[in-house]
Amino acid sequence: MKIKEINHIAHFVKDLEASKEFYGNILALPEVPRPAFDFEGAWYALGTHTLHLIAGRTDDIIVGGTRRNHFALEVEDIEECEAFLKAKKIPMVGPKMRPDGVPQIFIQDPDGYWIEFTLSVS
Repeated sequence: MKIKEINHIAHFVKDLEASKEFYGNILALPEVPRPAFDFEGAWYALGTHTLHLIAGRTDDIIVGGTRRNHFALEVEDIEECEAFLKAKKIPMVGPKMRPDGVPQIFIQDPDGYWIEFTLSVS
């Protein structure tokens, strides 16, 4: 078996409308068509991949800190990203540098899932 690349990220969310507000309106990710599943959700474009929000979670999640479960989004300019997040009044951790000198900024979505913003390492 040869794995080509990641296809999508899925998050099980408590409040679909709050998550849609966050990803669609605050982070301005484009919503993309979703098949007619028998459960509520929403899909958002992440470059050539997608984020799948799946409604219906009732339990709390244990997310821990930024070193635990998270996904990372590559941005063109970390200073522009920081300014965007500040303008939206989104609490953030960072920017801070990884040991290899690559900057990182972390935020949390309405469910507490961590999202990293970083630059390409190539």
